[in-house]
Amino acid sequence: MKALISVYDKSGIEDFGDALDRSGFDLISTGGTYDVLSGAGVKVRQISDVTGSPEILDGRVKTLHPTIHGGILGRRDLEDHRLQMSEFGIDNIDVVVVNLYPFVETVLNADSTLEDGLENIDIGGPTMLRAAAKNYPDVLVVVDPSDYAWIGERLLVGGDVSASERKKLALKAFQHVSFYDSAVATWLNDQTPLDAAEFTAAYSKLDDLRYGENPHQSGAVYASVLGSGGIVRAERLHGLPMSYTNVLDADGAWTSVTDFSDSACVIVKHTNPCGIALDTNQARAYEKAFQGDSVSAYGGIVAFNRNLEVETAEAMRGVLFDIIIAPSYEEDALEILRKRKRTRLLRADLATGALTGISLKSVSGGALLQTVDDIEENRHSWKVVTESQPTDQQWKDLEFSWKCLKHIKSNTIVLAKDNMMVGMGAGQPNRVVSIHLSLRIAGDKSKGSALASDAFMPFADNIEMAAAGGITAIAQPGGSIRDDEVIAAANEAGIAMVFTGVRHFNH
Repeated sequence: MKALISVYDKSGIEDFGDALDRSGFDLISTGGTYDVLSGAGVKVRQISDVTGSPEILDGRVKTLHPTIHGGILGRRDLEDHRLQMSEFGIDNIDVVVVNLYPFVETVLNADSTLEDGLENIDIGGPTMLRAAAKNYPDVLVVVDPSDYAWIGERLLVGGDVSASERKKLALKAFQHVSFYDSAVATWLNDQTPLDAAEFTAAYSKLDDLRYGENPHQSGAVYASVLGSGGIVRAERLHGLPMSYTNVLDADGAWTSVTDFSDSACVIVKHTNPCGIALDTNQARAYEKAFQGDSVSAYGGIVAFNRNLEVETAEAMRGVLFDIIIAPSYEEDALEILRKRKRTRLLRADLATGALTGISLKSVSGGALLQTVDDIEENRHSWKVVTESQPTDQQWKDLEFSWKCLKHIKSNTIVLAKDNMMVGMGAGQPNRVVSIHLSLRIAGDKSKGSALASDAFMPFADNIEMAAAGGITAIAQPGGSIRDDEVIAAANEAGIAMVFTGVRHFNH
């Protein structure tokens, strides 16, 4: 019996090699792995002694040889295979232990070059893994060092690895190679994945979750390869582990608050921002965001895009939040916040990586990919369509409300005044209902506020309801077949209205 060992990550390989040796396997290995095994006193032969061919091209070619791949791929149950292997002097290879060059770690290094990346694309390793996994009924393929212990113990006592266990090991090998190749493809792709006829993406599991969106569902969280930052990699400084809905809500809060360049606070409940405010004084920004909908804010997620200050931590006393997120914290602020036993405190960075600008959603039978809604907009491209022109303050309110709405589920209505969202209506199939909800939340604060609508207003009743609530300015994309009726209603109500020409659906 023969076992081939060729690993970059050599952790635990001495013990596993010794277990294979004592189980009766003849070991063959490549350069670096051979040195480690032989140095540990494990009996092992150089692969070049088996193939009769030296390693060439700086190690690029060492295992790509018929003696090796014939020994891995030959089927023991086919007489023709056995005869051919005997004719060419090829012995069976029964165990293949391989892990791959550290491609991902290499290209994530800021100092790595194109040559570094290319030289760390493993060729022989994936080829052997694929061959062994294909022939898993006859060949034991081991790619994960965490499997060394149980396999070694099983073989040492003369036990067999069952067909189902071999299949799982083969699956693990194919998944690892697929992940590896997807990482290489991601690194090489200078264009959007939307241009590709085929799309693969590599994700590595960070953690199993207690359950999914509901207790009867399973859940796990993964990180995209060649990326950094984002909520999935946020550092939990305090509090309970994150749940599935925690991750979703925290992501909604973090992506919303980091969309603003000024000091901002965003409060989210069930993925929808219910409070958004800007202020150079962070504590005031929090107070304004909280007052936007203090009822919904209870038990929600609060996020900041600046270092969280002591004054802000003091301002949040007495209000329950599931999660607090910031890029950093003052030490004294952390001391105050850590008194919350259950609240999760996250330190997050902006997400970076090849897939940062792509949104991927699973649908029955496949997936939808699109670029994220991060279009650069300028109010000077907006068209005033009413007799009333927006005042300077109304322009500011319109810009702020327009910035807020793309983070809220459609149909979306946002009411804003003085860099504060005072009301919002989200997720309604009827736009009038969204307006009604936003006015109900705002109460008296709706008077003199600006309204933003994520899509065109289809009927004049939208304007009439807004006017009844004291709205003085409206921003909407325009484009309805009844735009003239809507404009006429705004003129009659004395409302200034602009068409942005851009829709911001969010489903």
